Amino acid sequence: MVKKDSLIKGTIILAAAALVARFLGIFQRIPLDYMTDSHGGGYFTVANNIYLMLLIVATGGIPSAISKMVSERYALGRPDEAQRIYKAALLFGAVTGVLITVLLLVFAPFYATHIAEKPGAELAVRAIAPALLFFPVIAMMRGYFQGRQFMAAGGVSQIVEQILRVITAVGLGYLAFGLDWGQDWIAAAATFGSVFGSVGAFLVMLSYARRLKRQDVKETAGSGFAQARSNRSTLSFKSIYRELFKISVPIVITSMTVQFIYFFDTSFFMKLTHGYYATADADQMLDWLGVKAQALAGIPPILAIALSQSMIPVISAAYKVKNMKEVERQASLVMRIVVFTGVPASLIMTVAAVSITGLLFSSTGGSGAVAALTAGTIFQITMMTSNTVLTSMNKPRLPMRHAIFGIIVKVVTSLILAPILGVYGIILSSTICFMFIASLNFRQIRKEIRLNILGTRWTGYVLTIAIASGAGWLIDYACRMYVGGIPVKLTYAFACIVVGLVSLGLYVALLVLLRVVTKEDVQQFPGPLRRLLNPLMRVVARRGVNSGS
Repeated sequence: MVKKDSLIKGTIILAAAALVARFLGIFQRIPLDYMTDSHGGGYFTVANNIYLMLLIVATGGIPSAISKMVSERYALGRPDEAQRIYKAALLFGAVTGVLITVLLLVFAPFYATHIAEKPGAELAVRAIAPALLFFPVIAMMRGYFQGRQFMAAGGVSQIVEQILRVITAVGLGYLAFGLDWGQDWIAAAATFGSVFGSVGAFLVMLSYARRLKRQDVKETAGSGFAQARSNRSTLSFKSIYRELFKISVPIVITSMTVQFIYFFDTSFFMKLTHGYYATADADQMLDWLGVKAQALAGIPPILAIALSQSMIPVISAAYKVKNMKEVERQASLVMRIVVFTGVPASLIMTVAAVSITGLLFSSTGGSGAVAALTAGTIFQITMMTSNTVLTSMNKPRLPMRHAIFGIIVKVVTSLILAPILGVYGIILSSTICFMFIASLNFRQIRKEIRLNILGTRWTGYVLTIAIASGAGWLIDYACRMYVGGIPVKLTYAFACIVVGLVSLGLYVALLVLLRVVTKEDVQQFPGPLRRLLNPLMRVVARRGVNSGS
């Protein structure tokens, strides 16, 4: 029996899966950092980012469109049309997978040599290409399951995918390293792990699809075979694709923003920073940016991504029947949870960047880039969530337009700042891009609904962030300077633990003590958060009573 998931439960499932997947992905980068030099790390980064970019182009919008279309059909009592949409999407995914894999294999030498200016990356680009055979179909299946509010299938497949990818990538990379095949083969072996991950994810999704099909057959049989035959959809694939592409093209452009930025930064890094770094220094900075900074910067937005995926069916269904109060409530709740959870994750990783980098990787090199990029994810999170609110409100062209404007801002500011500030100019241009898009999104959202995120509580929230992050920075510095007599990795680990505990503890306590989080907010949070905050809420309530008396 496959059970439906609520918004909060679905969000928790997707967030947990994404968190596990992200940490497994980082685990792959750690041994890679030890096995490769600046050249090998650069080869891996170039190949991985073009693969992720093409994956979004091939699949980024269709799953979200499927989720939206399927949820709407089931809300209107038209499951036959939902099934027809699913079949059309699977066909599109299969054809797209073959086409884009062939194109990547053919054009790998040109891209590696003439665009990225890293000829040694050609082998890694070709090694990762076959993973694109399965991922478009997997993405279509995940979109269908999300549309029917079955989040577990996508979450489990994502975890299995990452486990297989990491095991095979590290194993094959170590084999190439042990045989002394060279940096290009080590990078290629590491990227080839994605192929094994895609196969495992496809098998998991196939298993869930069969279980759901059997469940649907039983439910259909219970309603009468004759009625089931009369309800068969007459929708043509042409009309389905017209609707899919109308929805998905804007979503593709919107969802590719972050990955395009990473792709742009690594593909043109050598060209953009030519006047700032010597060639050897540019190779090193590209390695640090791709293997360390971009990997770690993917952690804070995990909840925003999960919320974006799970909120689409709920808000879309409410908006479809014009229940604007529910749309306003759900959108405000999502933005509030994102603010309360995403921002502290970004800031803690920023202030402890040196210790985190030193703990996970072979050295603290690149920790400055890690700090700068993770700090910018605050605005990335805001941008992503507001994008989804507009898409769920049947306005996908607005975030698409904003994303195009933002990408133009990114390119222009990169051309200006990279020659002046190097890697920090590239990162700053990305942050400016996120801020620009988010501001345009909120301007449009407020024309439709009234978002009630924190209201008049922003002053207390900013004070909370300042105190918690400032304390975290001081503790991290003190631990690295004065904790000695133990291996350096243990020093970094100790600093990370203490910073996390103190900063997070201060953050939670100040949110309650400064009345940034209200009793009404807590009642809407998931159970674990309620259990964490309720004791503090009672303390504040008693203080209020005592001061009033």
